[in-house]
Amino acid sequence: MFVLDSRLQQDTRVLGDFPLSRLLLSNDARYPWFILVPRREEVSELFQLSVDEQQALWRETALLAELLKDVFKADKINIATLGNVVSQLHMHVIVRYRGDAAWPSPVWGAHPALPYEQAQVEAIEHKLRSVMPGQFQFGVL
Repeated sequence: MFVLDSRLQQDTRVLGDFPLSRLLLSNDARYPWFILVPRREEVSELFQLSVDEQQALWRETALLAELLKDVFKADKINIATLGNVVSQLHMHVIVRYRGDAAWPSPVWGAHPALPYEQAQVEAIEHKLRSVMPGQFQFGVL
């Protein structure tokens, strides 16, 4: 059974599910920072997914990145899998602006997280609802 890593549970808000991955919003209002987590047990590395699942994860990542670039009018989209702190496989998709708090450096550890207010999260969900594909399900737990 798929269980979200406790650190991801603590540091994010669940937005919903793609066919393979759970979509999370990192609780740092400095950056529109999203995380895709394949809903598979005990997977810490990309190569542990089947080839079909690897392709599905990349499709979901690319689709999300394209939507975010348009919706948030991003200067750049950062995509990464690191897993040094959270070993569960997860893909970061981060909207970046030339004037953001960490630009041009990576966002990791640049500043303490600035938690979202509920109204900010609702505004992001509203933006995404208008552009998300039919296979995305909001509010899945």
